Amino acid sequence: MFKRKSIINKWHIIGIFWIIIVGSLLHFTYEWSDKSIIVGFFSAVNESVWEHLKLGYFALTFFMLIDYWILKNKTSNYFTAKASGIISMNLLIVIGHYTYQVIASNTNVIFHIGLFIAGAVVCQLVSMNIMKRDISKFFNYIGFIVYVLIGVLFVSLTPSQTQTFTLFIDF
Repeated sequence: MFKRKSIINKWHIIGIFWIIIVGSLLHFTYEWSDKSIIVGFFSAVNESVWEHLKLGYFALTFFMLIDYWILKNKTSNYFTAKASGIISMNLLIVIGHYTYQVIASNTNVIFHIGLFIAGAVVCQLVSMNIMKRDISKFFNYIGFIVYVLIGVLFVSLTPSQTQTFTLFIDF
């Protein structure tokens, strides 16, 4: 039991750094790719809140391609934990961004970087705590569906971003 929790802790700490580094790189990959449509599905195509939420989601998704194979037999609720983590990260970023916007009249890059870092930490802490609990496999299936649906939303709404909803507007 202790070894299982230790491995879960270790991989979530690694995941914090992964999300921060890969998420930061994904901020630039669309420009680096000469605005490739395919790269735009998983990278930021502008400075909107929506695109910054995508950075965390896809950084975590790429990390899951590695840590799933290590943690899948250590927990019964891998996808529930990851879905809960990314939802927590996104909520923190959205609430933090709009709260800051109400308080301050300007945008602050340092604040937004700090918010992304805090989001990565919250994401992994929530995921780690849920992953250590025994939850019905049914909820793991629900977590998988929720996680995939979030990704489908990011991919499908990126090319057709509307300027009428503030989540899609550059800040």
